Amino acid sequence: VQLQASGGGLVQTGGSLRLSCAASGLAASSHDLAWFRQPLGKEREFVGACSVSGHCSYYKESVEGRFTMTRDKTKNTVYLQMNSLKPEDTAVYYCAAAPRRSIFVDASEMSNARRYAYWGQGTLVTVSS
Repeated sequence: VQLQASGGGLVQTGGSLRLSCAASGLAASSHDLAWFRQPLGKEREFVGACSVSGHCSYYKESVEGRFTMTRDKTKNTVYLQMNSLKPEDTAVYYCAAAPRRSIFVDASEMSNARRYAYWGQGTLVTVSS
């Protein structure tokens, strides 16, 4: 299993970036995909997730309305469109995949890092003030 994240970079406050995460070696129909981030010196935190069905409405409260996730199951890729970026969005962003073991998974489970068995290498997003 490999998760290849890309698209990070340096952007000014208010700018936009689009991250991509291409998954290989796992079935799109049986894995939830998510983005987490880890600011320097802080713990990793949930950003957003897409379910196996392609439903992408799970977001960290502070990014809701600014960040949008989409999932292309044909390409086994998930995207994170980040708009109106703020300095506090500066972090290493990781994509992750969780095998779906039950039909229903609630929002708290979707945001639980312990569910995610596979992790990408991370891509750095820096937002300058």
